Amino acid sequence: MSGDGDSRVVVGSIAGAFGVRGEVRLKSYCADPAAIADYTPLHTEDGRTIAQVVITGETKGALIARLDGIATKEQADALRGTALHAARDRLPSLPDDEFYHADLLGLPVYDGGGTMLGTVKAVHDHGAGDLLEVHGPGLKSTVLLPFTREIVPTVDLAAGRIVADPPEGLFPSEA
Repeated sequence: MSGDGDSRVVVGSIAGAFGVRGEVRLKSYCADPAAIADYTPLHTEDGRTIAQVVITGETKGALIARLDGIATKEQADALRGTALHAARDRLPSLPDDEFYHADLLGLPVYDGGGTMLGTVKAVHDHGAGDLLEVHGPGLKSTVLLPFTREIVPTVDLAAGRIVADPPEGLFPSEA
């Protein structure tokens, strides 16, 4: 029924080496950043399994961690940009108004009148709230849609769609 893509959620990524002893800078996408260590084993898209994550400290915008199988700066640097996936059943269930970013990717976005605005290409969090990066028909470039209850009143994962009420002028209107 559900393939591997559905059963895993991206919980973080490796931002590169920290120091010379194989530690990595780890960007955690978890509400509690250190909780990423609780969701092991973690998996990479190329099939590698990381059975253990030990958080050893913090640096600006990232955790410092030791991952099993990584012993040198070169090994850590080789993994820079690698997304880390956890099995969905290892993660806590979310309240109705919260979503895993992975669940939003690829969903079509419609306005209140049923016109398709585009699909979610990415979810960004720059500290002031999440933004949905939407790309679609009639758009020369992607549009960053603030992911707030006012602007995105409906996320229907069962139906596989998002309904948005974007601010005037955010999406070009086809008159």
